[in-house]
Amino acid sequence: MPVAVATNHLLAMLPEDERTEVVSHCDEISLVFGETLVETGETYRHVYFPLRGFISLIAVMNDEPALETGLVGAEGMLGATLALGVGSAPTRALVQGAGTALRMEADVFSKLLANNPALRQVVMHYLHVMIEQLAQTSACTRFHVVESRLARWLMMTRDRAQSDTFDITQQFLACMLGVRRVGVTGAASRMQRRGLIHYRRGHLRILDQPGLETAACSCYGADGEVYNRIMGGRANGGSVSS
Repeated sequence: MPVAVATNHLLAMLPEDERTEVVSHCDEISLVFGETLVETGETYRHVYFPLRGFISLIAVMNDEPALETGLVGAEGMLGATLALGVGSAPTRALVQGAGTALRMEADVFSKLLANNPALRQVVMHYLHVMIEQLAQTSACTRFHVVESRLARWLMMTRDRAQSDTFDITQQFLACMLGVRRVGVTGAASRMQRRGLIHYRRGHLRILDQPGLETAACSCYGADGEVYNRIMGGRANGGSVSS
């Protein structure tokens, strides 16, 4: 397995010897749009380090619409909670952006955590980032208006997709933001009239990235700040954007 992990920031933070060991246990696989990697409560069989593409973390409740609680792209990994000694997934993991990832068997990952202090430290710091970002998302869902939250989500998606164009339905956006579809339709229409995006039949293109970032609520910047504060100083001495 080649050591081609520059696009996964979490692995890039490891010293070279430890990184080589981790990658030697991985296979590079395709992330297929719409694929569920694990369901809530299921035991992890694999962990994933995205290289391109991204994964939505979705909370599912009985008789209630699903709600996205986080995104995982090249800045992180899926399965980090194994570091806490818990083998079951806390959320559904759905591939929302096709791409590639390094995949490792979950039991191998757990053994590496026990024997690789550098990996364990990086993963624990990443878990802290996830907890802070989850708290930020909870407050955002409660207090910020739909249009600002939509702009934030589009910017987060753009960062992880590494592209200004992607496919997304309004129904899925409504589920991700925890609002009715009519709310997403109105917010997207207003953003389109402002020249920030172009949206048609499930295909979205960002036209004005600086304008969209300005339209996003403060949570977008806060997400990046916490990642850089906790993780950035260990990323080869530089800053890593989420």
